[in-house]
Amino acid sequence: MTSIAPQDASPASPVVLLEKHDDDRIWVVTLNRPERMNTIGDGMMERLVEIFMDYRDDPKARVAILTAAGDRAFCAGFDLNDVARRRADGSATRPAPRRGPTTVVPLAEGLDVWKPVICAINGYAIAGGFMLAMQCDIRIMAEHARAGISEVRWNLGSAWMMPITRQIGLGNALELCLWGDTQITAQRAYEIGWAQRVVPKEDLMTVAMQYANRMLDMAPRAVRNVKQMLYRGAYMDPIEGQRFGSALIQNLAGMQDSIEGPRAFLEKRRPNYIDG
Repeated sequence: MTSIAPQDASPASPVVLLEKHDDDRIWVVTLNRPERMNTIGDGMMERLVEIFMDYRDDPKARVAILTAAGDRAFCAGFDLNDVARRRADGSATRPAPRRGPTTVVPLAEGLDVWKPVICAINGYAIAGGFMLAMQCDIRIMAEHARAGISEVRWNLGSAWMMPITRQIGLGNALELCLWGDTQITAQRAYEIGWAQRVVPKEDLMTVAMQYANRMLDMAPRAVRNVKQMLYRGAYMDPIEGQRFGSALIQNLAGMQDSIEGPRAFLEKRRPNYIDG
């Protein structure tokens, strides 16, 4: 059973919690600032980078779930108190020291996370919260959850918004991004294709874990190949995309899992994939 993070966090609590399940194959990553609506601050982004790089590199890890503590907010964006402070003292404009990635955006192309990531949205996903959720491959929303992009209300930036049109189409993206007071319901998010499931809040993690457990029956290398094809293929012309896809198919050759998959099908049993 997956344990859900507590509603309240003490000052000593980590800003991101990590739990591992099913022989460390399923990772549950929980934003843990419920007292501040899980806003991004206090080193949360840096910790997410560390966790997802570890997830990427761990040969046992197969699927991750990103969620948040409490049921009020998944993430209400960046902590504006922190943003205002950094702008006032000039630290927001100073270049960060080059010590590797500083953000999980974009998660797939930026950090090379081609393993699947599920988002379990337990409340408001606003601004930076929408940004984090859109990095995931599928989104499951609690019925009471809401989503929106409020950047233009507070004179904030837009670099991360580019993929939104691929996810929900240009008109829906413009409505959300240009009218910063727009918030869509979970049902509306489902109707425009941003959410793949809408469930009662008490069922959110159960359904997310069901998706995660189903992933354990999929061939991990094939999953990563297909994710790369779908993400990167969106930017390629058809001939280039065909060549890229053919190269991905070739890297399955000679793998034990390429034998195990058809054999499990013929023997009518669950496959036992061993290749990473």
